[in-house]
Amino acid sequence: MATLAPPVSGPAMPAARQAASPRREAWQRRLPLTPALIFMIIVTQIPFVFTVIFSFQSWNLVRPHSQHWVGLENYANVFTDSAFRDALLTEIGMTALAVAISMVLGIGLAVLLDRRFPGRGVVRTLLIAPFLIMPTVAGLLWKTTMLDPVYGIVNYLLRLCGAAPVDFVNQHPMASIVTVLVWQWTPFMMLIVLAGLQSQSNEVLEAAKVDGAGAWTTFRAITVPHLRPYIELGVLLGAIYLVNTFDVIYMMTQGGPGTATTNLPYYLYQRAFLGFDVGQASALGVVTVAGTILVASVALRMLFTVFATTERRA
Repeated sequence: MATLAPPVSGPAMPAARQAASPRREAWQRRLPLTPALIFMIIVTQIPFVFTVIFSFQSWNLVRPHSQHWVGLENYANVFTDSAFRDALLTEIGMTALAVAISMVLGIGLAVLLDRRFPGRGVVRTLLIAPFLIMPTVAGLLWKTTMLDPVYGIVNYLLRLCGAAPVDFVNQHPMASIVTVLVWQWTPFMMLIVLAGLQSQSNEVLEAAKVDGAGAWTTFRAITVPHLRPYIELGVLLGAIYLVNTFDVIYMMTQGGPGTATTNLPYYLYQRAFLGFDVGQASALGVVTVAGTILVASVALRMLFTVFATTERRA
């Protein structure tokens, strides 16, 4: 007589369903993001793949039929190109100056805005306004309205003081670019530092005052260590964004005079859209992206360390 197989135990099916349920829920959460992910891949990753392919070829648009495979020759030319090294040094100097000055001014303005005075809200709004202006507009505004040697406001004030007008953009191009970047990014640093100041414990400040500590001693010994994570955050974010500066340079100096203000993004633009050298520009773009990813990875790791340190202190 045939025996029937024992029925499947009841708890096995619910266990399988429970195991599949989190996966199904995860896919249901990710499904609304799928169109944005596909769009990002089409817009960013596919062009980058073509850029990598072009970087192994010699192709100048002035000679359309000159396209041929050269391997790593373009990359060798990038690393032996003195103009690339000059653009890299300009990039580092411009970014370091702009970030450092913006942070120092941001700390000073944040300390002032942390105090209560009539009209503080209006002053805060006015100080934030430069950060909301597009970089292209900011460059054009400073070149034509502020620093123009004939009609600029800065030279008008110099003439009132009896000084001769100065063509800042041509005579001091790097200082002009850094000034515009500082004007735009100081509000960003100010907001980050101001958030740190407003998170400071009033009990600690009152205890320092009771112990006889002066304003400068309190700021140096208590406030600055408390602000360190916020300062590091502002420096890292500012450096990541300012590395990609192109708009202000294009509107004010076009990388000149000569190559005085040519940074990596503008040098890449010159090779691709002025020299029409697709292969060399592609190799330069790949090297620039790889360097940016490396710097961003280090910056993000430092940023996560800052957050972890802040949480442990809290």
